[in-house]
Amino acid sequence: MTAEIGISFERRGVLGIVTLDRPRALNAVDHPMVRAMDATLRAWIDDPAITHVLLRSAHARAFCVGGDVRAMAELGRTGRKEEARQYWRDEYALDLLIACYPKPFVSLVDGLCFGGGFGLTGHGRYRVAGENLGFAMPEVAIGLFPDVGGTHVLPRLPGWSGTWLAMTGARIGMSDAVALGLYTHHIPTDCWPGLVDALAGGEDMQAALTRVAVRPPAPDLAAVYPHIDRIFAGGSVEAIVIALEKVGEGEDQVAAFARLQLETIRRASPTSVHIAFQQMQRGLRFDLAGCLTLEFRLVTRLLDQPDFFEGVRALLVDKDQSPGWQPARLEDVDPAAVAALFDTPLDDELLLA
Repeated sequence: MTAEIGISFERRGVLGIVTLDRPRALNAVDHPMVRAMDATLRAWIDDPAITHVLLRSAHARAFCVGGDVRAMAELGRTGRKEEARQYWRDEYALDLLIACYPKPFVSLVDGLCFGGGFGLTGHGRYRVAGENLGFAMPEVAIGLFPDVGGTHVLPRLPGWSGTWLAMTGARIGMSDAVALGLYTHHIPTDCWPGLVDALAGGEDMQAALTRVAVRPPAPDLAAVYPHIDRIFAGGSVEAIVIALEKVGEGEDQVAAFARLQLETIRRASPTSVHIAFQQMQRGLRFDLAGCLTLEFRLVTRLLDQPDFFEGVRALLVDKDQSPGWQPARLEDVDPAAVAALFDTPLDDELLLA
């Protein structure tokens, strides 16, 4: 048990249980949590008494609101950049381990699940959404980008929904998240204790999930998905902005939706919005390991630029909600310079087995 560092591990029958338990930080994943989870999951691979693994939160409000970006910004700001980079090396390796885990692996996700919380769950074999799920990849708002494998998953979502989620950081609920394929099952949270008991008793994981899963309600955003596809299919950030402006001129629900998306994009880091757009253009070319390697190049280079530090300051530390982005406008970002962030190898690339 290691609950003192925000995570605990339990054996219950044949089930290995990982529980995130850092309530004051809404389970934001810091470096000791990453290392402990990686070590335990690797040990369980070789343990014949553990036949399947379950990941959950100890608290209803949040599954996990992401990685501990405040700590990473402080490391970078105080000249300890290599420590921040090591966090991302280890986090991305853990995400890939979960994706490739050789034993049945399920995440029970309810409440807020952002960023790094998605990294821990979004690549696993089984992904269960509770009724109060709130999913987002909101990194563009703090001068980062949808990492932890977002480059791989988001462009593979239906239509252009992944590009919309990446560029805006929009939050969606359970019904939309399941409809888009981000989660494999919807199981009401009051059924979770019985599910855990069944898995601990040795019931096959796929059979148990199928037995208790229920059909989610219709997606809340079903009416706007065709419009998202038309708007976010644009071949550049500029084209998407123009489409949002045009659609937003109307008076109906779709126009209001378009205006909100444009307002959200314009509040975010212009550089990050351009990075997110290029991620969605490039992601289909690479497997998950390749996407994580690209993302490590990006986080390394953003530690040499001001927006990440300014975004964390404005939204998470001072909370004045007034970041001073550099450059300040989408129109001032050079897409070729953004492409170079992806295309220029590092001297110490992330190597994932």
